[in-house]
Amino acid sequence: MVIRFRHAASAAFWVITGPAVLGRVAFGIIDLDEGTAQIACWVTVARPGGGAAASAVIALSWWALDDLGLHRLDLQHAAANAASCRVAGKAGLRGTPRRAVLHAGGWHDLHLHARVAGDA
Repeated sequence: MVIRFRHAASAAFWVITGPAVLGRVAFGIIDLDEGTAQIACWVTVARPGGGAAASAVIALSWWALDDLGLHRLDLQHAAANAASCRVAGKAGLRGTPRRAVLHAGGWHDLHLHARVAGDA
């Protein structure tokens, strides 16, 4: 697998290639002040389950955390998207926002709660 870098003004992405384009992995939101980035990825319909997305997320994660010096990476997906959940798990990303807020005592995990219109 080869990952080729491209960038835009507000994001960076890499094309995942083999004999053909297999997909894309990206940083959709980068906050250098906080040391965080949000990862997004997809693979072509012809390659689901082949491991390309997880391998690309792992490679990008190592580079971002070890070489670029980011503190935390997030990957968000729709709750119904089991494939993206598997990719995140294979790549070592956990469901809790880990070390997401810095207090006087150090970095702390978050517990996310939400309320939406129509809730009782």
